[in-house]
Amino acid sequence: MKVGIIALGSHKERHGAALPPDTDAKIAEHIALETARKTDAEFLGTLKSSYELPEINTGDHQPIEEVIEELKDKIQEVKAEGFEGLLIVNGHGGNQELENHLEEVEKEMQIKLRMDSTICQIEGPHAGTGELSIGSILGITDESQIEEHQNPEKHPEVGFAGFEKVREKYDWAEDHAQEVINEGVRIDESIGKDLLDSAISNAAEKTREMGS
Repeated sequence: MKVGIIALGSHKERHGAALPPDTDAKIAEHIALETARKTDAEFLGTLKSSYELPEINTGDHQPIEEVIEELKDKIQEVKAEGFEGLLIVNGHGGNQELENHLEEVEKEMQIKLRMDSTICQIEGPHAGTGELSIGSILGITDESQIEEHQNPEKHPEVGFAGFEKVREKYDWAEDHAQEVINEGVRIDESIGKDLLDSAISNAAEKTREMGS
């Protein structure tokens, strides 16, 4: 089976003072490219839309229906090139909602679909130590802005520490906020490397399973 890989992140999302708005997309692209390098799959680009839970206002996101339509357009394009399977490497937490729709899209579009959101599940708080450390490896973290980055009044999105309603509704958000409040954030490239290695390994395993 000919398998392709696409990246899915977000492009206009606040990530504090030290990370750019397209952090999630850049991380997803790196994982997707490295996964393609380690397997027989081909990297086929990055989707431009992204979804977020309505309570979390961190930037510019689209309805899940728009993300699905863009995915379908991409599937039509890659099927014409002979691809029979597609792995979606996701770097943005809100996009995990797409998993709930993949079976329907798979049946409609007649293509094998898998999604890997490993990095979202292991990197920890939004714009926290994990993302900062990954960003340092990728060259997108501004280390001079770390102190500013931790100011919850200016950057409430870091760990969602300043998002009281989100913290009240989601236990995981409260846990992440407490981690940032109590421990702060830092850059540790060994953490970043371990996170990326785990995500790439999992995505590569899924890719090989699809191709077998």
